[in-house]
Amino acid sequence: MTEFQGNLVVTAWDKEKLVGISRSLTDFCYCCYLSDLAVREEYKQKGIGKKMIEMTKGIVGEQSMLLLFAAPSAIEYYPKVGLEKVDNGFIIKRIS
Repeated sequence: MTEFQGNLVVTAWDKEKLVGISRSLTDFCYCCYLSDLAVREEYKQKGIGKKMIEMTKGIVGEQSMLLLFAAPSAIEYYPKVGLEKVDNGFIIKRIS
């Protein structure tokens, strides 16, 4: 058994093979932070990521916002699947 940190995990499977995962932190009423969204390279362009985002939003409900920080390589992806870019955020960056 694998333990995932987060209180909402959505997975996508092809038979016994894990092909996608999303991990979120949420209070289920105001905010859902989608911290990780990953799809195996060979399964991309099949709507799996979009479906996991839709499932996450469906679970947390209409009253809860869904937000995320995009990896630089994914900046162009999120508007295509219905997320809106926002400019009203702040960050203290981590030390790498």
